[in-house]
Amino acid sequence: MKKIIFTLVVFCFTFLACSEDNDVNIETVNITLKFTQNWDGTAISSSDFNQFKFTNENGDLISIERLRYVVSNTTIGAVANNYQLIDVGENTGAEIVLEGITKGSKSLNFTFGFNDADNLDGIYPDLNSASFNVPEMLGGGYHYIQFDGKYKDTNNADANFNYHAIRAADITDPDNLILQDTSIDIDLGNVEISDNTTIEIQMNVAEWFKNPNTWNLNELNTVLMPNFDAQVLMNANGQSVFSLGEITNN
Repeated sequence: MKKIIFTLVVFCFTFLACSEDNDVNIETVNITLKFTQNWDGTAISSSDFNQFKFTNENGDLISIERLRYVVSNTTIGAVANNYQLIDVGENTGAEIVLEGITKGSKSLNFTFGFNDADNLDGIYPDLNSASFNVPEMLGGGYHYIQFDGKYKDTNNADANFNYHAIRAADITDPDNLILQDTSIDIDLGNVEISDNTTIEIQMNVAEWFKNPNTWNLNELNTVLMPNFDAQVLMNANGQSVFSLGEITNN
């Protein structure tokens, strides 16, 4: 009997030691997600702002003056980043570093904007400071994107547009707002993780204006935040905006 007990004790210690060794030997790496912007394949940077150099699907000539947006719950495998404000004009926030990723094939997902569980009013101090809030009368929380610029109207005059996506709000009855989560869950499939992997995530800005809804800036240009139907259209067009770009290993 003593011999059996001794054997079991030795086995347990050996098993635990092997488990600890296996944990210690699991190699993890840090990876970088790099968000880039383009117009149907032509790269966009802050140097392209304030110039009439883009034409949307409706034939409207536009210039970009501000382009910033939030991604949240960015996840590779089981490792997630809370949220990030990407400001193209200020050249900030374009890279997210995720640490402790095991090598191999991993799923890549994120949310454009905030889902309702995370879209709580006033809880993100940096977004408050950046004036990314949504007024309480429109349901509170935060913008998903602020995309501002000018377009040439039907008289070829410069006119403003403010393509601002938020949680859709029906404000017909101000005391009983009807809210609809219009954030977008993005699934970019599986990516292969190895040493010093950098993964490009592309935003095709032109897609906001064309698929599946051809956007006419002469009809939908400003005051879009309280326009419930416009927010639903933005959600539909945003489904095709993001795609997986180049994956590099250094």
